[in-house]
Amino acid sequence: MSLQIQQLTPDDAEQYRALMLEAYARHPQAFTSSVREREKLPLAWWGARLDGELDLILGAFVQGRLAGIVGLAFELREKARHKATLFGLYVTAEQRGSGLGRQLVQQLLAEAARYEGLRLLQLTVTAGNDPALSLYRRCGFVQFGLEPQAVRVEEDYFDKIHMWREVPVEA
Repeated sequence: MSLQIQQLTPDDAEQYRALMLEAYARHPQAFTSSVREREKLPLAWWGARLDGELDLILGAFVQGRLAGIVGLAFELREKARHKATLFGLYVTAEQRGSGLGRQLVQQLLAEAARYEGLRLLQLTVTAGNDPALSLYRRCGFVQFGLEPQAVRVEEDYFDKIHMWREVPVEA
């Protein structure tokens, strides 16, 4: 299997958009955004997310096809710039169980270590999503809170587990 993990650029906008829309459709409780909201956005919006100014988004390409993604959103406010948020982890059904999710998170941790002043990463994961919770725990994240009814999908509400970890120090 040919695998390459790299930072996505605006040139990857079409594949990124398609994969995120798939993620929102297959797992609506896992994401705050919805297909209905995001499918209306122009391709230029997706490309702008990939320009690297506010977010760092990594993509895993298997045989040249985008099969997994994960992002890191940086804080702009001066007093919070030591924090960033891991978001949007998604791996296609074909690649689940292959370790690709863990590889993406580990690569994101390595990238985070390169940012001067960045000290901690945080994330939220839907309560009941045991595979994702287990992955994050294996990658060093620990729970610090629970947000009840954080996401509503139609008439159902889902809690979000808040997690954090220190940014690894580059050797």
